[in-house]
Amino acid sequence: MSRPWRVLRALRARLFGPEKELVGTDPAGNKYYRVPKHETRAGQIIPERRFVEAVNRQAYQYEVGDFPIEWEAWIRKKRKDPPTIEEILKNENYRQEMKQKIQEVCEKDKLLQAKEYKEGLVAAPAQTRVKGHASAPYYGKNEPSQDPASTANTFQPGSWMPPGSGSSGNK
Repeated sequence: MSRPWRVLRALRARLFGPEKELVGTDPAGNKYYRVPKHETRAGQIIPERRFVEAVNRQAYQYEVGDFPIEWEAWIRKKRKDPPTIEEILKNENYRQEMKQKIQEVCEKDKLLQAKEYKEGLVAAPAQTRVKGHASAPYYGKNEPSQDPASTANTFQPGSWMPPGSGSSGNK
């Protein structure tokens, strides 16, 4: 590289900071970058920055779990070195195996519970029936009361009387 280009690159780095460098990609095609630690013109030290450029996504569409866990850990600086494709695939295979084993254990447990219920070794779980909320005016009744009715169109200020009170003079 010629001397003028080196001078321009050095000037650019001094004015705008270093360029981002591609660290890796994941199987979905997302690209992961880092900007190394650098010093500004004013002498301020800017720490290393890590970020991802997602494929076909806007920043507001990002959700947790969209990127591999290993890359998430690298971006959040929980790990020093970026993950390799082999590591990501190995961990994904391990997660799939664990899901399968968990499913098998759950099925065995359900069969064992059914057998124990059938033999009378364990009491079957009680079935609860929700009748309503205790603060509801119809708690424990089959249907709600028709007493509260809307008077939105006919209500006049000062005209409301509590139910069951004949006159305002009986206190």
